[in-house]
Amino acid sequence: MESVRLIDQDGTQRGIMATREALALARSLDLDLVEIAPTASPPVCRIMDYGKFKFDEAQKAKESRRKSTNVGIKEMKYRPKIGAGDFETKTRLVDKFLGEGHKVKITIMFRGRETAHPELGRRILDRIVERLGEGAKVEAAAKLDGRNMTMVLGPERRAKTKNETTRPASVEAAASPEGQ
Repeated sequence: MESVRLIDQDGTQRGIMATREALALARSLDLDLVEIAPTASPPVCRIMDYGKFKFDEAQKAKESRRKSTNVGIKEMKYRPKIGAGDFETKTRLVDKFLGEGHKVKITIMFRGRETAHPELGRRILDRIVERLGEGAKVEAAAKLDGRNMTMVLGPERRAKTKNETTRPASVEAAASPEGQ
């Protein structure tokens, strides 16, 4: 007959007892006997409501997925001879992506003889960074690879100010029972 170390539903150790006895005790409490550490000597079992345990674990996993954020990389393509209106529209979209927390890869595409003038692409990238100002930080500097010049921008994480981290006194007074 095999024996197990038993932990009851409150988390206190009941000691080592026969598996049959532990199972009978769990059934009398209308709970399940769950093996926690099968490799221990003797194996460790716990009395618990296994269905409730599985439900709680699923809820915790769901909550952690909800709290996580998906940071994707968006790409915006420019040309060296871009017009002012197109430049403003594309840069506004880049600003929107950064505001949503995404990283943005900016690509300047060169064609034909434009590849002989990479300074035109660098000038456009500098204008983009200047236009975005404090909202963006350069994560990967501009580099030329083949017919494209790329740069990666990331959202600038600003520190919360004191007003954002604490509630105002008027809200505190309204929330407390003494203020009513």
